[in-house]
Amino acid sequence: MIPNIELFGRTISPYLIFALLGIFTVLPVSYFMAKKKGLDEIEMLIMMLCSFGGVVVFSHLLYAFTVPDTVVRVFSNLDKIKDFDGFMYAFGLILGGSVFYGGLIGAIFVFAVYTKARKLSFGDYSDIGAMMIPLFHFFGRLGCFTAGCCYGVEWEHGIVYEHSILESANHVARFPVQLVEAVLNLMLFFLLFYLYKRGKATHKILLLYLLIYPVYRFILEFFRGDTYRGFVGFMSTSQFISVILFTISAVVLIVQGIRKRKA
Repeated sequence: MIPNIELFGRTISPYLIFALLGIFTVLPVSYFMAKKKGLDEIEMLIMMLCSFGGVVVFSHLLYAFTVPDTVVRVFSNLDKIKDFDGFMYAFGLILGGSVFYGGLIGAIFVFAVYTKARKLSFGDYSDIGAMMIPLFHFFGRLGCFTAGCCYGVEWEHGIVYEHSILESANHVARFPVQLVEAVLNLMLFFLLFYLYKRGKATHKILLLYLLIYPVYRFILEFFRGDTYRGFVGFMSTSQFISVILFTISAVVLIVQGIRKRKA
């Protein structure tokens, strides 16, 4: 939707701009929320930054699982890689894309490892960290919309891309599924924030996020027009993961509720 920006001799994608906006929004918000809660705000910042590292690594790793044919083709032709440029090209084919759910799993994994290593309360810190996920994702989906990735199905009343990073998205009116998800992510952030402030979901904010987000993500996948994201049977990769995360979260919340009643 928006072409790349040339700044100081460097090419900057609109997606990167929105991703940075997301980072520079959630960092101060999580800092002040941790401080107000009486938690260590510096530890909060550090684990958020570490989690962003988990997002980058795991989102690209999951992408590799969505393109198994490409992975097999690259490894079958390793002997043809003669220089660094060839290596980087092959590396880009396998890990050049990213999948949100991979980043989410990576962030949660890093968050859990960090809190355990530092002997911090995962429940206390994850309540704040979980709220930052849909807030950051709001900016991420705005970035997707401007870059033209994760585009929607053809729709006569939709948006026509001229400068999408994916040629398959251009010159066709498409449903703005990225904007719909961005709005839903922002609404989810405010819902979780409300529950957090009212003290109605202490140590359950992450579980509630993993219960709610997969529902509308599963539905929105039907409105996605990009087929490169991979499929597991009749479901897209994200729909398959949505079902798993929803089921796990529902089971954990039900078990916790039963135990609370018995206690």
